Amino acid sequence: MSSYRIILADDHVLMRQGLKKVIEDDPRLRVVGEADDGLELLELLEHSTPDMVILDISMPRLGGLEAIKIIKGLYPGVKILILTMHKSTDYLYQAMNNGADGYLLKEDANDALHSAIETLRRGKTFISPLIFS
Repeated sequence: MSSYRIILADDHVLMRQGLKKVIEDDPRLRVVGEADDGLELLELLEHSTPDMVILDISMPRLGGLEAIKIIKGLYPGVKILILTMHKSTDYLYQAMNNGADGYLLKEDANDALHSAIETLRRGKTFISPLIFS
């Protein structure tokens, strides 16, 4: 069985490196690209269409909320998991209305990242349990 291909988009390199290590602890998952912002992410997608993008909201040049709309317009089959520090239902609703498939808080990522990825792989929606606490 081929691995599930993921691109990471976050403007903090240490965050991407940590995510990559955690993700690739599961042999079924593989990080196939990394981007500093939404524009770099769109360039990556022109050359390689992953199964999922894990995307931060707050990034320079093109933020995550804007990138969601563009990605879903061009690549509707790509799952989008927002991974953010924003514990605001306003951001959650904007992300989901723009086409995100899941919303995970960074503070919850250590416990819920693999669960979120698996939930989206199965075609379901994932919302961080901490968003409403």
